[in-house]
Amino acid sequence: MYDSSTVEKKWQAKWEESKSYEIDLKKAKDPYYCTVMFPYPSGAQLHVGHWYQYSIPDSYCRYKRMCGKDVFHPMGFDAFGLPAENYAIKTGVHPAESISENVTNMIGQYKRMGVMYDWDKSLNSSEPEYYKWTQWLFLKMFENDLAYRKDANVNWCDSCKTVLANEQCQEGLCERCDTEVIQKPMTQWYWKITNYSDRLLDGHEKIDWPNKTIVMQKNWIGRKYGIDITYSIEGSDETVTCFTTRPDTNFGATFIVLAPEHSFTETVSESNEEVREYAQKSISKTELERQEEGRKKTGVFTGFYAVNNLNGAKMPIWVSDFVLGGFGTGAVVGVPGHDMRDFEFATQFDLPIVRVVVASDGDTSDITSVDQVQEKEGTMVNSEFLDGMEIMKAKEKIMDHLEKEGWGKKITTYRLRDWSVSRQRYWGAPIPIVYDPEGNPHPIPEEHLPWELPRDVDFKPTGTAPLAQSKELVERTEKIFGKDWKPEVDTMDTFVCSSFYQFRYLAEGSQKEFVPKEMEKKWMPMDLYIGGPEHACMHLIYARFVSMVLHDLGYVSVDEPFAQLVHQGLVTNNGAKMSKSKGNVVSPDEFVEKHGSDVFRLYLMFMGPFRHGGDWSDTGINGTARFVQRVWKILGEDHQDVPDTREVEVKLHQTIKKVTEDIEKLHFNTCISALMELLNLLEKQEGVSTQTALTFAKLLSPLSPHLAEELWEKLGGKDLVIDQSWPSFDEKLCISDTATVAVQINGKLRGTITIDSGAQEADVIQMAKQEPNVAKFLEGQDVKKEIYIQGKMVSLVV
Repeated sequence: MYDSSTVEKKWQAKWEESKSYEIDLKKAKDPYYCTVMFPYPSGAQLHVGHWYQYSIPDSYCRYKRMCGKDVFHPMGFDAFGLPAENYAIKTGVHPAESISENVTNMIGQYKRMGVMYDWDKSLNSSEPEYYKWTQWLFLKMFENDLAYRKDANVNWCDSCKTVLANEQCQEGLCERCDTEVIQKPMTQWYWKITNYSDRLLDGHEKIDWPNKTIVMQKNWIGRKYGIDITYSIEGSDETVTCFTTRPDTNFGATFIVLAPEHSFTETVSESNEEVREYAQKSISKTELERQEEGRKKTGVFTGFYAVNNLNGAKMPIWVSDFVLGGFGTGAVVGVPGHDMRDFEFATQFDLPIVRVVVASDGDTSDITSVDQVQEKEGTMVNSEFLDGMEIMKAKEKIMDHLEKEGWGKKITTYRLRDWSVSRQRYWGAPIPIVYDPEGNPHPIPEEHLPWELPRDVDFKPTGTAPLAQSKELVERTEKIFGKDWKPEVDTMDTFVCSSFYQFRYLAEGSQKEFVPKEMEKKWMPMDLYIGGPEHACMHLIYARFVSMVLHDLGYVSVDEPFAQLVHQGLVTNNGAKMSKSKGNVVSPDEFVEKHGSDVFRLYLMFMGPFRHGGDWSDTGINGTARFVQRVWKILGEDHQDVPDTREVEVKLHQTIKKVTEDIEKLHFNTCISALMELLNLLEKQEGVSTQTALTFAKLLSPLSPHLAEELWEKLGGKDLVIDQSWPSFDEKLCISDTATVAVQINGKLRGTITIDSGAQEADVIQMAKQEPNVAKFLEGQDVKKEIYIQGKMVSLVV
C-alpha cells in the first residue's frame, strides 16, 4: 500500500535538505527561464485554481530540467495593492502583518504541492528591498520626461476610495468590488506609455503569444490612419477639427458632434444653459456608460453651424455624450449614410442623410433604413471629382486634396492613453517625489531609497490619500529637504510593481544595481511566461512598455521581456470563475489530505489540455488514486524483475515518444493516458524489467514527483530521479510489428484479427474469413465485395 503522506513528507524534506531546487544563475550553461505570474497573497489559502496554475507549469519545468536545461523557475508575491489592503481592512490586522503571515502560509502550501521553487530567490513587492526598485523605476521615468502630473477626470470607485485605470473598469463597474465607477476630477501622475504605441504594436512580430491576446492588445492600442479635417464655424472665430478614417465620404457629412469636454462646448456653455446642463450631466458619467452598446443617443444642438469646405454645406454642431473628450480631437463629423452610429444619431434628431457610396447591388435610392447604410466597399457618387472611384482610391485622393488646400492634415491616432499610476490608498509603494514650498515636484535622490511607507497611518480608505495623515512622513521630508517641503502622498498602482519583476528575480536580491547586465543578457528574454488572458491589456502591456523603456535607457538588453506566453485554462466552479471575493473557491486541502499531492496534481492535469481548463468536479479523483496505487504495486511493492517481451519494448518506446511530444504541447492529460495504457500492458506480464521500471519512474517524475522519487529509490536508482536524463526513444521501435484489424460484414463488426504489419491484402482477407465468428456469419453466404483498409479494417459485403 502506497502511503502518500509519509512518502511526500520524506521527499519534500530530502529536496530541501539537498537544495535540489537551487540554481547557480552565473554557472548555468543552457539556461531556461520560466515563471508563472506571481499571486496576490490576500487570502490565507491556495484554492484549486491556484494548484492548476502552479503545479502544472512545475511539471513542465521538471521535464525541461531532465532534458538537460538549467531551469530557473522562481516564485514571488505581488503583495501591494487593493486585494491585500481590503483583506487587512476586513480582518483589522495591519497589511504588513497579514501579508507576512499569508506569505508564510502560501510557501508552506507550495512546498506541500511539491513545486521546485528556489525560495532563496523569491520576491515580495511590499518589502522595502523590492519597492526601492519600484521607486527607482519611477525616478527613471521622471528623469527622462516619461512621468508627469495633470488634472483630469478619472475613474473613481467610491467603495475602494481610489482611482482605477480604464483597464480596471469592467462594464462600468470596479473589477474588485462591482461598485459603479464614477468620474472625478483629480491631479494624477501619469506615465507616457503612448510614446511607445507603435513599438508595442510592432513588437508583436517578435513574440510567440496567443493570437487572441495580440488582437486584444492591438484593439486596445487602437492605431488608426486617417486625417484631421478643420472646419470653420459660422459666426465665430473658432474652428473645429475632426479626425476621420473615411474622408472619402465627406461630401455626405451633414452634422458635427462635440464631446461635452470639448473647448467649444465650454465656450457655448457660457451663454447656453441647455448645453451647459447637458455637458455637466454627461461629464459625471463613466466613459463605458457613455459608449454602452445599444444605448439610445442623446444630445443638444449648440445653435452653431460648421462649414464643409468641399461643398459649402452648413452642418449643425451638436453636443453628445457618446463622443469622448480624451479620444482623438473630441469631435466627430457625422456621415449618417455610411456609419451606423451616425445613422442612429441622425434618425434620432431628424438630421439629413446623404448617399455618397453605392454598393455592388447598384442601389442609389435614399437611405431610410439601417440595412441600407453602406460602411465598407463601394463606388463614390454625389461627390463631384470623386464620382466613379472605388472608395480606397477616393480616400487617398481626398486626403491629398484636403492637405493641398490646407483644410486637413494626415495623421495616425491611437486609442491607448497614458498610464495613470497614482492611487489614493495606503498599501502601495510611495511615489518618490517631494514638493518645495512653491509646490514644484522634485525627485527624491536615490540615496534616500527606499522611501519607506510610514506606519503611523489609519489605512482604512476615506477618499483622501491615507499618507496625508502621517506626521512621521512630513517630519522625515522636512528633516531631509527643508521646512515647508511636502511629501507626495499618493502611492503607486500595483501594476507598476509587477511590470519589472522578471528582471529583479535575476538580481538575486542585489541592492547595488537593478539587474546585473551579464545575468540579464544570459537569461532574458524569459523563455516561457504563464498567466491568465485577463491581463492582456493591463500587466502584459505594462510589462512590455517598462521593458522597452529600460532597454532604451541601457539597463537591459531586451525590449520584449517574454518570448513565449501561455494562458492556462480557467478552472471554474459550476461555470463561474473561482474567486475569494465571490466566496466560491474550492480548497484542495481535503483531497490532498486524503490522497496526497501527487494524486491531486495528476487529477488536475487529467482534466484536459493545460490551455483549456474545465469545470471542477471531484467525481474521478478516486480513479486517479487507484492509478497511483497500481503503479506502486507493480513497479515498487511487488516488483518482479523479468525480461521484457517484444510487445512491452515496443509499447515503452511508443509511450516515451507520446509523453515527450505531448508534454512539449502542454497536453498533460494525454501523457497520463499514455502511461495508463503502458501500465495496463505491464500488469498483464509476469513481471517488468528493472530498466523498464526505472524508465517508467523517469516518465512519471514531472507528473507525480514524490511517487517517482520513491520508485526510483526502491528500484535502486542512483541519486534523485529529477537529476536523471529524460529517456530517449527509438523511432523504429515506435512502429508496431503487428496491427489489430476489425472485420465487418455488411457494416457490422463481427470480429478482429491480429496481422503482421507487412501482411499482403489477399492474406489479410483470407485470415479475416477464417476468423471463427466471421466464418460463422459467412456460412452459406456469397461474398460479393471485399474491401481492405490497410492495417485497420476488412469490410465484406454478402
